[in-house]
Amino acid sequence: MLDLSVLNKEQREAVETLEGPLLILAGAGSGKTRVLTYRIANLIENGVYPGNILAITFTNKAAQEMKERIIQIVGDEARNIWISTFHSACVRILRQDIEKIGYNKDFVIYDTQDQEKIIKECLSELNIDEKAMPPKDVLSKIGSLKDDLIDAETYYSRYGMDFKTRNLANIYKMYQRKLKKSNALDFDDIIMLTVKLFKENEDVLNYYRRKFRYILVDEYQDTNRAQYEFVNILAKEHRNLCVVGDDDQCIYSWRHADIRNILEFEKDFPDVKVIKLEQNYRCTKKILDAANYVIQNNENRKHKRLWTQNELGENVRFYKAENGEDEALFIVKEIKRLVQEGYSLSDFAVLYRTNAMSRILEEAFVTSSVPYRVVGGLKFYDRKEIRDILAYLRVINNPLDNISLERIINVPRRGIGQATIDKVKEYANSRDISLYSALLEIDRIDGITKRAANAIEKFISQMNYFIVSKDRMTVSSLISEILDTTGYIKELLEDNTKESQDRIENLNEFKSAAVEFEEQNEDKSLAAFLERIALVSDQDQIENIDAVTLMTLHTAKGLEFNIVFIAAMEEGIFPHFSAKDDEDELEEERRLCYVGITRAKKKLYLTCAQQRMMYGRTMFNNVSSFIEEIPEHLIDDISPKRMSFNRVYNYDDYRAPSKTISTVNKINTTPVIQKPNLNKSANYDVGMLVKHKIFGVGKVVAVKEIAADKMITVEFDKAGVKNLLASTAPLEKI
Repeated sequence: MLDLSVLNKEQREAVETLEGPLLILAGAGSGKTRVLTYRIANLIENGVYPGNILAITFTNKAAQEMKERIIQIVGDEARNIWISTFHSACVRILRQDIEKIGYNKDFVIYDTQDQEKIIKECLSELNIDEKAMPPKDVLSKIGSLKDDLIDAETYYSRYGMDFKTRNLANIYKMYQRKLKKSNALDFDDIIMLTVKLFKENEDVLNYYRRKFRYILVDEYQDTNRAQYEFVNILAKEHRNLCVVGDDDQCIYSWRHADIRNILEFEKDFPDVKVIKLEQNYRCTKKILDAANYVIQNNENRKHKRLWTQNELGENVRFYKAENGEDEALFIVKEIKRLVQEGYSLSDFAVLYRTNAMSRILEEAFVTSSVPYRVVGGLKFYDRKEIRDILAYLRVINNPLDNISLERIINVPRRGIGQATIDKVKEYANSRDISLYSALLEIDRIDGITKRAANAIEKFISQMNYFIVSKDRMTVSSLISEILDTTGYIKELLEDNTKESQDRIENLNEFKSAAVEFEEQNEDKSLAAFLERIALVSDQDQIENIDAVTLMTLHTAKGLEFNIVFIAAMEEGIFPHFSAKDDEDELEEERRLCYVGITRAKKKLYLTCAQQRMMYGRTMFNNVSSFIEEIPEHLIDDISPKRMSFNRVYNYDDYRAPSKTISTVNKINTTPVIQKPNLNKSANYDVGMLVKHKIFGVGKVVAVKEIAADKMITVEFDKAGVKNLLASTAPLEKI
């Protein structure tokens, strides 16, 4: 018998409401995972077959943990429940029926680097300058269209003749054609094509409607249009849809999450039952109070105020450093002090608004010999050697994968130059066949040297052997065979450098990942392994190790730590400068702050610096306006006396404050910048090449008017994307 005595009144009501639409507004730390787990267990206890339940979470790790908890409660029958992310569930559906919409079941899922390569090919073939339409921008626009369920043909028919949009329409159309030719999907295709499959094949839709009579969706506030449509189309008949979320934690609009999905759920289901989970089990009273005071300044939210029976706890600590280096040093010293008091390094998290903030923090940790890990940096599966072997595996699984084939045709080096590859591609395009098929006809291609032809024949012979072997070998054995037969490891050994040794160690770790996959999964096929890797997220890769965790506030969503530092709490950094003229964006920044505060269980530190190096210049940023929203009785200022927190400034307002901000604690929020003698009215156009003294050469990808200034977004060749103020950045036009 399921013991519901461990639940509070609201949690129990949610668990016992089994039929009809249900909206659970679950505040931070309110035990929503327990509610979801017990509700699924209660469905099974009340006679619902586990295979009729679909539960959607936002990370594979969360899905696995939830399934394990349900199995502990009701036993092994829970293994028949579908508990997965949106993308994993949709891939599983597509593997069964994607042939009905023109793809092969062995489709591959392309990542961002693969997508960019295809976009660059499209731009080249359409004679469109990359400076005018940067591939990353194009992909972002295409991704947004797919999230809104607008496919390439529809967009082309609507906008293909319009001067302003015809280039994007042509690129989108060609991009999709190239994907399909390679039997490949990108990440945004997965849900869009599943909805397409349902709408065009009533038999498939009816099958899954009968199968999934009870649907539960976690983190509903983070769903986009495509995800919303996927859920609603499945739940339309039985209406047993339970969504769980918190509008105060909607922080992914840049991923096209639509907060209206949760705010307007009652419009879709007028008979919905709404239950609020407001008791917090994570934070101390004072940390929770600070969070409540901040988030109450948002207007677009459903009213709720979290409370807790936890201890009162300590005040939030505020530290204003002299500069960025001093701030980082303070954080490290404070962590070392608290470790001496008995805390473990894994108890600590340092959060920041953007990845660029991690550099100065990492330097402080390295200098102080304090173990740390950065979550969300270069992923393991993004390393060159791992991508190389993954490309081999993807071609073995799907020989139509042109992008992966082109990556490995001369890796390791086998004497197949770019000129030869271009001739093969030209031959393939002229006959509308795959690169692999063209390689099989190498003797028919003009201009190929005998040496190159021999190298290609040897390569194809190896690949054919791997393809034949894939069904009789384990994935880990196949990886070993590729590394040995192709000479990949041999080339690294001959290189005999520290970097090559690191690559070998990474490849061994990759084999270990394959072995773990084989031990933990019933489906041990190569296709299943590649699918698992394609759908992995940053949080899925977080391991429990004794080290301080460094990550962005966005990545921290769903996690908790005993002690949290939120660094660089400065106006223009957090909240981000782009929010100062946009109330909706400011509200999302405030939700992000709320998320950061509620990650802390016992202690919370908010830090900033009087000055820091940004855009190659010293900037003086004021204390974040979010700190002003926390009453003084909840904050202890532990700054050096000369840096003491002062809530009154003599500067003009940098941006209009939120309408609901109390004037009692008003901070003026103008960042004072040590400006060089530059002309902020200088004209910068998208596509223009510029040079920065520190970041090097880059191209302008966006220009935005900000008050009396301009924000220039530049994609630098080596430093990546940077946002620079025209009045302060030492940019030189090339």
